[in-house]
Amino acid sequence: MPKYHDELDAVLRALADPTRRTVVERLAKSPAVVSELAAPFSMALPSLMQNLCVLENAGLVTSQKHGRVRTVSLRPGALDVLHLWLGEQRTPAEHQADRLGIHMTRTTPKET
Repeated sequence: MPKYHDELDAVLRALADPTRRTVVERLAKSPAVVSELAAPFSMALPSLMQNLCVLENAGLVTSQKHGRVRTVSLRPGALDVLHLWLGEQRTPAEHQADRLGIHMTRTTPKET
């Protein structure tokens, strides 16, 4: 078992919901206030807050409150654990193809 097993499980559980995936996709562009995140969804604000809580507990997002406005941001490196795990699942053939591609790039003469 990898050392990051619990963190990976939390991230996968959080991303299993389409609403939360949409929020993460939006936050990948820039931080947003909660009301802006809620706009595209037909759900009550407390329901969206529950989804944000799941994302925050999984370590995917952080939030800051300034007065009455809560701003949510994607945590830098939050998806690294997922990227690492997916990389480990690649087949040996995929790794060989990557190495071949690198070799071809380095050894193929460039046309001038």
